[in-house]
Amino acid sequence: MDVRLVACRDPAPAPDSRSDARPQSPWLPVSHPSSTAAPFRREVRTTAVLAAPLVLGHLSTGLIGFVDSVIAGHHGTTTLAAVAVGTALFWLPMMIPMGTLMALPPSVSQLDGAGRRAEIGAVFRQSLWLAAGLGVLLFAFLTLAVHALAPMGIAPEIRPGATAFLHGIRWGVPALTLYYAMRYLSDGLHWTLPTMVLGFGGLLLLVPLGYVLAFGAFGLPELGAGGLGYASAIMIWCQAIAFFVYLRRAPRFADLALFARFDPPSWTTIAGLLRTGLPIGVTVMMEGSLFIVTALLIGRLGEIPAAAHQIAINVASLCFMIPFGVAEATTVRVGHAVGSARGSVGVRRAAFAGLVLVLATQALSGLVLLLGHEAIVGIYTRDLAVSGLAAVLLLYAAAFQFPDGIQVLSAGALRGLKDTRVPMFLAAFAYWGVGMPLGAGLGLGLGWGTRGMWIGLIAGLGVAALLMGARFLRSSRDPRLMAG
Repeated sequence: MDVRLVACRDPAPAPDSRSDARPQSPWLPVSHPSSTAAPFRREVRTTAVLAAPLVLGHLSTGLIGFVDSVIAGHHGTTTLAAVAVGTALFWLPMMIPMGTLMALPPSVSQLDGAGRRAEIGAVFRQSLWLAAGLGVLLFAFLTLAVHALAPMGIAPEIRPGATAFLHGIRWGVPALTLYYAMRYLSDGLHWTLPTMVLGFGGLLLLVPLGYVLAFGAFGLPELGAGGLGYASAIMIWCQAIAFFVYLRRAPRFADLALFARFDPPSWTTIAGLLRTGLPIGVTVMMEGSLFIVTALLIGRLGEIPAAAHQIAINVASLCFMIPFGVAEATTVRVGHAVGSARGSVGVRRAAFAGLVLVLATQALSGLVLLLGHEAIVGIYTRDLAVSGLAAVLLLYAAAFQFPDGIQVLSAGALRGLKDTRVPMFLAAFAYWGVGMPLGAGLGLGLGWGTRGMWIGLIAGLGVAALLMGARFLRSSRDPRLMAG
């Protein structure tokens, strides 16, 4: 597959000569079904080619968590539980800057679709200022977060390892926010190959480095969970530096003059990115924090439930990386349709193409979890108590594959429209008005433990899928999109 195809634009749709204004299918005209079936198939292919490197890149990111969990699991159950809690506390605040910087792909893709590429470099340079500021704030937060472990009720045997993990990984935070800014620029311009290459490159570095620092080798001390934190930080810096070098030298970005001059902060541009991006950040945090706070609450139940949850959530996260990559590609395609004035038909075509891909991937993920849950758990640990509970939790993960895929795809399509404020409130209701109260009530209130908490996850994702999908159907009927 020639990845250069992702930079190609679709041909403009033929003029519509219909005189009636009757409601129609999002992409199929009433009188000539075959005339637009071909554009939809092209859209599916374009989205698939654009999404493939993103999916592989996200899978490499998920495999980083897999590597950490496997190394920690073989180091000991307490180490695995510590990494589970440390990872949760790392990603809880990280959701905000990561989501906020997601304002860049729709902004860039709309400028590109409208033929205003000359403006992209200035927007990107302001996104770097925003990323740097968010990175500094997050570093300070993680420095202080270790003092919250005891008040949160984390089991005493888990706290030292979780603290060591956070002390190590926090040094990679400034590089991670800058990496996201560079990555989202490239993704928004239909060039997703660097995400895949640098993702797997980081993984190849982490495997030996994490093992050496966790177990101790070549004269280095055995650092356990802390070693995995430092290994992750080193890997993140290497990825960020490599992306910077690539953007400076790649011919495809030369016309953008990304680093041709130094721009001081423009608060107007940064405020515009924040208006679009901060609601995305809050929305991402609403979903991510549902999983993260669930992990922290399960951490209060002891090391076996915490370790089992870490295994199951790591596998579920790997499955999630596939629809997440498709959703990001859909964001770009929807944004491009808006910028090129293709109207609501083009917008819906892009969204439904992503939906077709997501339904297929989620069916496959659910089948793998149903048939292979015991074999998957055996990769992580030999502890029978941990593996037995983790295998059951993977069956719960299979149950939320479809709602999880639909909600993330709908959210991605809404980002392409820059419709981010209302989805933020919908996410808050679904995850924290339904999912968390139900999970906590069943898991802690009624004593159902880990299983009760996972029922809450399923409920929250199901409600989010319904609300986000309905919101996109409404927003995509906006008359302003009919200009095309």
